[in-house]
Amino acid sequence: MNAVPVASATPIRFPDRFFIGGEWVKPSSEGMIEVISPTTEQLYVRVAEARKADVAAAVTAARRAFDEGPWPRMTHVERAGYLRAIAREVAARAKDFAFASPNEVGILHTHATAGAQGLPGVYEYYAGLADTFPFYERHVPGPSARGGKGLLVREPVGVVATIIPWNGPSTLIAYKISPALLAGCTVIVKSSPEAPSAGYIMAEIIEAAKLPPGVVNFVTADREASESLVRDPRVDKISFTGSSAVGKRIASICSERVGRFTLELGGKSAAVVLDDYDVATAAESISQSARVLTGQICYSISRVIVDRARHDDFVEALGASFRKIRIGNPFEAGTDMGPLAMQRQRERVEYYIAKGREEGATLVTGGGRPKHLDRGFFIEPTVFGHVDNRSTIGREEIFGPVISVIPADSEAQAIELANDTIYGLNASVFTTDSRRAYRVSRQLRSGTVGHNGVRTDPSISFGGFKQSGIGREGGREGLLPYLETKTVLLDGDPGALGTY
Repeated sequence: MNAVPVASATPIRFPDRFFIGGEWVKPSSEGMIEVISPTTEQLYVRVAEARKADVAAAVTAARRAFDEGPWPRMTHVERAGYLRAIAREVAARAKDFAFASPNEVGILHTHATAGAQGLPGVYEYYAGLADTFPFYERHVPGPSARGGKGLLVREPVGVVATIIPWNGPSTLIAYKISPALLAGCTVIVKSSPEAPSAGYIMAEIIEAAKLPPGVVNFVTADREASESLVRDPRVDKISFTGSSAVGKRIASICSERVGRFTLELGGKSAAVVLDDYDVATAAESISQSARVLTGQICYSISRVIVDRARHDDFVEALGASFRKIRIGNPFEAGTDMGPLAMQRQRERVEYYIAKGREEGATLVTGGGRPKHLDRGFFIEPTVFGHVDNRSTIGREEIFGPVISVIPADSEAQAIELANDTIYGLNASVFTTDSRRAYRVSRQLRSGTVGHNGVRTDPSISFGGFKQSGIGREGGREGLLPYLETKTVLLDGDPGALGTY
């Protein structure tokens, strides 16, 4: 197996510092975070670990930039100009994003490259909303207002802390900071200790785009320092993507001080394969999506519900497709699936595979470590058949390439089983009839439903029902959480509406 490039090629300039207040500052301690390549199990990069003092400094810089700086007082069009500058710098650094991600979390380099090429469009999209989004509306006041002129004004929520997970950090940074910046907020980006490079690259981009000092600040921290960020009363809003367990903790802390928050959390997403759809075609589609980031994506399909009479044919087809997946170095041509992101992640997946066997599900394929790979956090793509929807692997998020196939006796029961979960992030419906797909999709309690494939579109909206989160990211919906709505009642017309 070819070796993956190591730390000497890391595309970041100041791994031993933080970007705070428009400068690269030294940390308050000598603590460092080591990132291990999931393919080689060798050191990839070491970065500074933020402690509470560093987090507090980032909040101070963001608070000062919001309260005293020019950013929230600019017009939306002026801020859009900076977003377009960021987009140009992001495009110039696409190769760096695409290089870092496979080294940190094991995603295929081809997938990382495609993702990086789409990043500039996110910043461009939100820049475009400067001209079209209704930040100001004129209203005719009701009787209680006693005449005059009424205005609905949407203003920035204030200082925003964005907490970024290790899977897809560059994409999630884009969908969080783009709308926040357009709204007029100032931001602290807290990167994951498992995948900090995207944050460092973005800090260099913010520096190159010449945003005013303190508008965007970057630190990398683990749980304790991160919690101090959530608790800080100077932070007006938390935007978090990660596990439901941590999301509940954040919501609890924010509720104590009535802090704003949006949460994009876990999933146990179901594909419903209806009786008119070819099982082999459905199996191949699900197999293709399951290998992306080795199944470590919140919206991955991890349950497939199929009519009982075709259950065995489906699991045979899915197992055959999974057995053809080529596992290996994410930088090598011909690799279909890379490693899991870290040792604890592989141990987690192995635990659930053992649990599935223990609870009586039928192991169709996979279940172990690839025999041809003697290092790296690799796992075989795994299919279980005859899974009870109430079992551990039927209910809990595994976060790996493990599919549970669940038989159903009718379309109505399939929908019931799909909805019988604490989650509601993503779902799929496989049928040749678009009207039937729409009818079923409206009955599924899920933030997104795709037809004949695992499909999402954050350019429209992305988020979940139930314990899969609160709020939405992407599209116009993704701008709303960064705005506060104010009613202004005046005796006369104020003329042109804009900054104050």
